[in-house]
Amino acid sequence: MADQVQPVPASSQSSDDASFTENPGKGRGSFPKRGEPVITGINRVGLWSLYIKEVRRFLKVQTQTIWAPAVTTLLFLVIFTVALGREGREILGVNFATFVAPGLIVMGMMQNAFANSSFSLLSGKIQGTIIDLLMPPLSTGELMTGIVTAAVTRAIAVGAAVALAMAFYPGVDLSLAHPWAVAWFGLMGAIMLALMGLLASIWAEKFDHNAAVTNFVIAPLSLLSGTFYVIDNLAPTFQIISRFNPFFYVISGFRFGFLGQSDIGDTNSALVQSALGLGLFNLVFAFLVYRILASGWKIRS
Repeated sequence: MADQVQPVPASSQSSDDASFTENPGKGRGSFPKRGEPVITGINRVGLWSLYIKEVRRFLKVQTQTIWAPAVTTLLFLVIFTVALGREGREILGVNFATFVAPGLIVMGMMQNAFANSSFSLLSGKIQGTIIDLLMPPLSTGELMTGIVTAAVTRAIAVGAAVALAMAFYPGVDLSLAHPWAVAWFGLMGAIMLALMGLLASIWAEKFDHNAAVTNFVIAPLSLLSGTFYVIDNLAPTFQIISRFNPFFYVISGFRFGFLGQSDIGDTNSALVQSALGLGLFNLVFAFLVYRILASGWKIRS
């Protein structure tokens, strides 16, 4: 005789449904209430995945993203030392090649930090893949941190490649006088430009917009910040203008780490004030970029 299927009492069905809806977390196979976060605190797995994705993106084309900037920066050193340094010209008590090398290193770091972070969101908006960054369970702070830290990683890689190339260039001495200044000002410069790049990628709608920021904002601020000269040679008005350029403090502070002297001053106290000022500037700037990113401006519309 065939088995007969016994109907489940309605009371039993309602009690089972209640275990899924009214008492989440209790019973077998229960789910949290709608809108209740499953991941609390920092999503370390998601943050690490985003960081690795961004790092692998520029490492896949490292000839273009790391070694090409190193060669370009080295060419700056060759051209300027040949043009200005043949007669043993000295600045801040060292030959011109040794003077200009630290500025070129940190300038390459900053420009590539900007290039890396400015590509992340912009490429997604143009290719229609930005949903891959917005849909994962990442908070605004985690998304911002992953992109910025990847850009800083590229900046450090470029700086190391440039320094390695310059170490073998005749007449360049890269001895460290104050390692803390090299580490701090290099890091602050990379973070500052990574934040600028992220802001540019939020605003830009096509690659031409991004190129405009690079050519008309980043390049002038980098080249007119004391990379190839000391600001004491400028007219008083332009000296004042230079001191409002945050790139000036990054390059001068980074140079202080190698030479023990800079345009800012020759004492640790003067450099500490500049270091704290850059740190405060980056904190305020990071908060501004965070608020814009969290608003969804030009991203979710």
